[in-house]
Amino acid sequence: MMASAWSVALVGLDGQIVEVEADIGGGLPRTVLVGLPDTALYEARDRCKAAVSNSAVAWPASLLTINLSPATLPKTGSHYDLAIVAAVLGAADQFAASELADTVLLGELGLDGRVRGVRGILPATLAAAQRGFRRVIVPRTQAVEAQLVDDIEVFGVASLRQLLALLRHDPIPDEDELRADDSAEPDRTSDVRSRSLDLADVAGQAEAKWALEVAAAGRHHIFFHGPPGVGKTMLAERLPGLLPDLGVADALEVSAIHSLAGVELDSGLIMRPPYADPHHSASMPAVIGGGPRMAKPGAISRAHRGVLFMDEAPEFSSGVLEAMRTPLESGVVFLTRSQMQTRYPARFQLVLAANPCPCGKFGTPGADCRCPPMAIRRYGQKLSDPIRDRIDISQTFRPPRRTRVRAGLDGGESSATVAGRVAEARDRQARRLAGSQWRCNGEVDGPYLRRHLPLPDGLDAVDDALDRRLLSPRGVDKVLRVAWTVADLAGVDRPLAEHVAVALAMRRGEPSPSWRAVS
Repeated sequence: MMASAWSVALVGLDGQIVEVEADIGGGLPRTVLVGLPDTALYEARDRCKAAVSNSAVAWPASLLTINLSPATLPKTGSHYDLAIVAAVLGAADQFAASELADTVLLGELGLDGRVRGVRGILPATLAAAQRGFRRVIVPRTQAVEAQLVDDIEVFGVASLRQLLALLRHDPIPDEDELRADDSAEPDRTSDVRSRSLDLADVAGQAEAKWALEVAAAGRHHIFFHGPPGVGKTMLAERLPGLLPDLGVADALEVSAIHSLAGVELDSGLIMRPPYADPHHSASMPAVIGGGPRMAKPGAISRAHRGVLFMDEAPEFSSGVLEAMRTPLESGVVFLTRSQMQTRYPARFQLVLAANPCPCGKFGTPGADCRCPPMAIRRYGQKLSDPIRDRIDISQTFRPPRRTRVRAGLDGGESSATVAGRVAEARDRQARRLAGSQWRCNGEVDGPYLRRHLPLPDGLDAVDDALDRRLLSPRGVDKVLRVAWTVADLAGVDRPLAEHVAVALAMRRGEPSPSWRAVS
């Protein structure tokens, strides 16, 4: 007496089909679960047995062996419960075992037989559809999320009784619903807050707003530094509002990451660029990703195709900051554990913010900084040269003038107006980079930048900075990328000397007298 059901093991965003086999033998009554389950999955034996008994169905009173194949793949999570119960009851002739063919089952069971929501429904459903399964059975509260995947039939069940009725082709009984996994940590990666924030609310800081516009147009990393209270955080929070909507492919990938992180997708795909702002006390797994056995996505992956804002950047641990070096360049993060390697996309736009010293007053006119010189030096060195070298734009904030403070608002442009210019610049980049793997100037690698795009005019200043060791070879590429973005915003087909001058000043964090002219 044997039957098989199907589920999905998620390794990052990649799903592997798992066959759940149930065999009812003639030995003493006990349940054996094999196939490298973790603790939560190993406890499924007791959860499933109680759920079956409380649903007025008999659990097999003999030796029951449940195998999760492939046996060499570590399996984690509670979403295998539905597949385990289906395989067991199929082996017990509660319904025709053939009903389980071409069907993937995902969901956790409560002791009363109700089906609870789980993480990762979207990527698991994607994996099932890509491997040719024709239907998927999920918790009813997450059926909308599973229906975001085309070419697969989705059935939502609220209880084990409903699952049995579906497999027996009986009328579906009514059941109360359980919400999706309440144990999921709240995800701060959201576009809801950024929608209500307008760039016009920020008084003054016209040059910083221009730098933010350039960063948005070319997807450049940017570093804000200046005394407290001058608007660094306010501008960073308004960056997502300047970015265009995600394409369908990107939205599907971003939504899959958020599904794995525990975010409910009741309203459909995430179409706006996400925004993540981890606290400076966040650990390495929280920011980069990690966890025991099966690594989970961190803030850099939840900010994929969006914005990662690290306020008080020098207060982050050096290990967290240095671990971002490779993802900043490659757009992916590999998390290696003893049993497997997990890959998550992490092509985010980084915004760093820092004060000039621990007290924040060093170098500020009229302020009294009491930090010892060594403390100021140590504070500045917390952002290492390799990290700084990966930042495209460095923008210094200065205290606003008294008249601007009194006025409150200086009649600046709205986010919608700036977003329109950003969209036009992005369109120019898309046309220029058509046929390549790149979408924005900030993503183009050095060889393509130098071989396939015409070099701009006015590179003497860049060569001089390189000779004086004020720029690294990577820094030269950064300047060229920013120059192309400035030219795109100006509506010209090739960067001019003034665009290169502005890009060089933005790279080095120097005030540029010509930025108003090119804007």
